[in-house]
Amino acid sequence: MADEFFYTTPLHPLAQPLVEQLTWEYATRYGSYFDEQPGAEMSRYPAELFAPPDGNFVLLLRAGRAIAGGAFKRHDERSAEMKRIWTHSDFRRQGLARLIVAELELQAVRQGYGRIFLTTGFRQPEAKGLYLQVGYTPLFDVSVDPETYGKLPFEKELSVRPASLVRPPGSRSSLNAA
Repeated sequence: MADEFFYTTPLHPLAQPLVEQLTWEYATRYGSYFDEQPGAEMSRYPAELFAPPDGNFVLLLRAGRAIAGGAFKRHDERSAEMKRIWTHSDFRRQGLARLIVAELELQAVRQGYGRIFLTTGFRQPEAKGLYLQVGYTPLFDVSVDPETYGKLPFEKELSVRPASLVRPPGSRSSLNAA
């Protein structure tokens, strides 16, 4: 069975595993380190920011179950800000986050963005490694202890295509099963 990308919103029932696991992960990795309630990051932005025309939210479904996902929102006129890259704990180490990042990059291009900006936390070395591997430029000194910065910013330039190919919420596209 082929995996498929499903464009939706963070409020869709299929997105609940993403929201719950990512909230738990942020809470357990950071606690109140940033002087916030544990898991506060997941309620920082309203769902509407991750919807067209300025943003988007995608899940990777396998047999109808969300196994990975991510989103972007407008950062500035030419830049999207990638958020919520996540892989279900049962499906890690299969390259799924890399698929999500690539799909979100394509969708950002479809929506007219020429650059992606993102931040990840210093206690997420696997995310830092992923972004470096897929061509993101760190906007910090990688030789310095990441805790010095707290949040680690990255950017990547994209090739812009017409916005007419935007995938609206509820659209699907299939992948070959890995």
